[in-house]
Order: sequence, then structure tokens, then C-alpha cells
Amino acid sequence: MRRVVTIFLIFVIAMTVLSFAHNGCHKETDQDKVKKVVADIQTAGDEKDIRKIMNNLSKTYSDPQGFNYEGIKGLLLGYFFRYPKISVYINSLTISIEDTSAKAMFQSVLTSGEKTGSVTDVIPQSLGVWDFDVSLKKESNDWKVTSAKWEQAEMLKTEER
Repeated sequence: MRRVVTIFLIFVIAMTVLSFAHNGCHKETDQDKVKKVVADIQTAGDEKDIRKIMNNLSKTYSDPQGFNYEGIKGLLLGYFFRYPKISVYINSLTISIEDTSAKAMFQSVLTSGEKTGSVTDVIPQSLGVWDFDVSLKKESNDWKVTSAKWEQAEMLKTEER
């Protein structure tokens, strides 16, 4: 009986070690890496960390709105200067990968709290809900944003009068 208990304990220990080894060897997929790029940019936006955002952009960045790498840096500086506190929320993230190219499509809610000395400072001001279509390329085994298209979400578009 003692021998059966010993064999059983060895079996349980071996299965536990193998389980940890398998979980520890989980290889991060390209989809995981692209999702991490989006999450890193989101976090950097919350922290107003332009350098961290720019580290996720390709030096060859160019978008349909006419911005290049330096133009995006200027756009971020302007927003971060104008709004002391920016919060970024991402919804409905869809990622597709094809070889060394990827697309990330999502909706982003941007809010800000301006310091005016008023009680209304505790209620965030909406900077809008935006639909993003982001293109990425694998550069030296890292995913970098090469282009982004954004527009105000349909549900919030208003006609000018």
C-alpha cells in the first residue's frame, strides 16, 4: 500500500511540474503581440507618455489624414498640452494578421478632466468616440504601427447647421 501511495505522489508531482512547464512555455502569438501594442499605446495615452507611444510607431508612419511620424508627435503634444488629464478606453478590438502585416480595428472613447477649480472637474469631458483602423508591420520581430485612420463614431456624428 505504501508503494502505491508513493507512486501516486510521484505521478501527481510529475503532472504538476509538466503543467507548469507547459504554461511557462506558452509562446506569445502575433495576435497577442499586436494586442499588446494597442494596449501599450492606450496606457501611454493615459500616462501622457509621448515617447512610449512613438516607440510603437514605425519611422515610416504615414496616414490618410496627412500625418507622418513627426506629425503624430506634434498632434499628441497639442492634445496633451490642451487637456491635463486624458483617459483612453478601447472597445471592440478586432485583430487580423497576414504574414508580416496586421490590422487592428477598434473603437476608442477619449475623456478629459480639465482643472478649472469648479466642482464640474470631477465629471469627465468627452473628447469623443472614435473608430480606428490601424495598420501594423513586423519590423525586426516587433510590430509597429505604419498607418492609422480614425473618424468620429457614427453614433456621435452630428450634422453642422
